[in-house]
Amino acid sequence: MTNAIITPLTQALAEGKLSRGDLKSLMQRSNRPALLRLVVWVGVLGLTSTLIAISFNSLWIWPAMFVQGIVLVHHFSLQHECVHYSVFRTRWLNNVVGYICGFIIMLPHKHFRYEHCDHHTYTQLPGDDPELIPTPETIGQYLFYLTAIPYWRTKFTELFRHVAGRLSAQEKRFVPRVEQGAIFREARIMAGLYALILAAMVTFSWWGPLWYWFIPLLLGEPVMRFVRMTEHVGRPLVAQMHENTRTNLVSLPWKFLCWNMNYHAEHHYVSSVPFHALPRLHDMLKTHIHVQSGGYFGAHRDILRQVLTHRGPGLDGGARDER
Repeated sequence: MTNAIITPLTQALAEGKLSRGDLKSLMQRSNRPALLRLVVWVGVLGLTSTLIAISFNSLWIWPAMFVQGIVLVHHFSLQHECVHYSVFRTRWLNNVVGYICGFIIMLPHKHFRYEHCDHHTYTQLPGDDPELIPTPETIGQYLFYLTAIPYWRTKFTELFRHVAGRLSAQEKRFVPRVEQGAIFREARIMAGLYALILAAMVTFSWWGPLWYWFIPLLLGEPVMRFVRMTEHVGRPLVAQMHENTRTNLVSLPWKFLCWNMNYHAEHHYVSSVPFHALPRLHDMLKTHIHVQSGGYFGAHRDILRQVLTHRGPGLDGGARDER
């Protein structure tokens, strides 16, 4: 598939929207922005955990856990940036933080790195993009996806498969043969740690992880599904970055939670640009990329319009329901 060989960076330069001088400035790494944001991030988690603690023995615990869950599932955004080694200038920090985030949300970090590489290489190309989410054909499919049931089914199946030492046919395409053993070890370590936590909970009647982690994660994941759909679902199944990806202009709290990944088209153009430089990159590309009016809700209005008219450009059923 020759058109998949074109890289986003090549496109950006060829289309005259960026210069090499711009790229050099935008790609500057720094530990400071991420460390400062992490301090605030931990503070937010402390606040949401406190809301759960003071809500015990009342119905208010459910909205408190939901808010906690929204923060927890957005560890995906931080892990995603760590996959690109763009959060920190210090390389090992990206790995450490990425593995921690992956453990929190049950997304094995090394496996995700290889899968996500193919997503960037073959964005929105059916059969090649391992993270392609087909546009729902019915309102029922749309709502079912938002429940996160298909997502969790895929994640548990994937983890068990790797623990058993197996890869799917699609995974064999993006996981190098020499790294397959590492993928299996990663899954077995994660599964072992989860089992130890569950055993400790039962043995010592220690139910903290249930109220502060497991239930909030389940409650919050539909929000992440809502956000992830806005990136590519319903966009044309073509290789051109200015068509196959949305940028969503959202409020400051959402920018904070998603580590500026609302600037998703910009990220796909130059994935090595750190999260803190994406707003500057947006200023350079905003007249050339697809900027969704209305932010996340505007994107879902567009998706629902395509579902209701059955004219979505992403109705290919061959791609798996994944990230």
